[in-house]
Amino acid sequence: MDLHHLRLLRELGDRGSVAAVAEALHITPSAVSQQLKVLQRSARVPLTERRGRRLVLTGAGRALATAAVEIWSALDRADRVVDAYLEDPAVPVSVAAFHSAALAWFPALIAADLNVRCSDEDVAHADFPALVADYDLVIAHRLPSSPPWPADRVTVVPLVHEPLYVALPAAHPLAGRPRVTAADVGGEPWISVHDGFPLHGVLTAIAALAGRPLTIVHRINEFTVAAAMVAAGAGLALLPGYTSVPDPRLVLRPLADLRAGRDIDVLTRPETLHRVPVRAVLGKLRTLSSAPRDPDRTTMRETAEEESCEPRPSSSARTAPLPATKRSGGPPGKPSAAT
Repeated sequence: MDLHHLRLLRELGDRGSVAAVAEALHITPSAVSQQLKVLQRSARVPLTERRGRRLVLTGAGRALATAAVEIWSALDRADRVVDAYLEDPAVPVSVAAFHSAALAWFPALIAADLNVRCSDEDVAHADFPALVADYDLVIAHRLPSSPPWPADRVTVVPLVHEPLYVALPAAHPLAGRPRVTAADVGGEPWISVHDGFPLHGVLTAIAALAGRPLTIVHRINEFTVAAAMVAAGAGLALLPGYTSVPDPRLVLRPLADLRAGRDIDVLTRPETLHRVPVRAVLGKLRTLSSAPRDPDRTTMRETAEEESCEPRPSSSARTAPLPATKRSGGPPGKPSAAT
């Protein structure tokens, strides 16, 4: 039985005539009659009968109309329960993030007195979208040249485009240069992420520009561990410019001939954004990701301000209807990591 048809039956019992029902619901009397006939076909006994020129409810029709009142009351209660859930700050917001984003932003979410439940998720690029089944918000990263997030499964909220720099020991011969080239670093030993993880494509691009395969001596996904390995002289590594932890034993240098960076996005299911607390956490993440950058944090100093800011091109994935966030890109004229 259709709920709209049950409503018509209830209205007929309350208002006493087809004409009165039609006037109240702003439809034609013939439409009311036609829909009541459809309802009648689903019932085993007559629901209405003629009394003179009026159509009235039978005993079965009155019983069903009474049940319809109970149904509409239950639906109203369900709506109010859902509304309360959508606005209830006591229901925690689950947030997942890759390691460096978790390190940079989880403490700030806690300090903001937001009711969050945080988890770190170290997964390959292709596995981030599936996490929206387990978390309200998923902070994910990808190279601009990698496949876009699946538009049929997730809503995407861009946060920031983060530059990637070559990390060198402070005493390394190249550390005194403001920038390095792929040829400069192509012959060095490297600490790489595992295959399939974001950043691996940048190393492939460096090797292509250098004209030689890179010598990968270690595979470390966690940037703080990779930074410690670089400081120990184990090799060079790529580190993020905004979310890495400052280390006085290291210097970070941009590639002069390659625009290296990653896009950091929040992935979520579309319906999740109906919750007020979820939108509050998302708003805080956008504020954190757009905060002014301290050049000393990246140890870039004189080169940090040379990076230009350009909006990120839109992808095919759905983007939540929030104010646009600009992403900082590399200087014009450089090839991207997809080169």
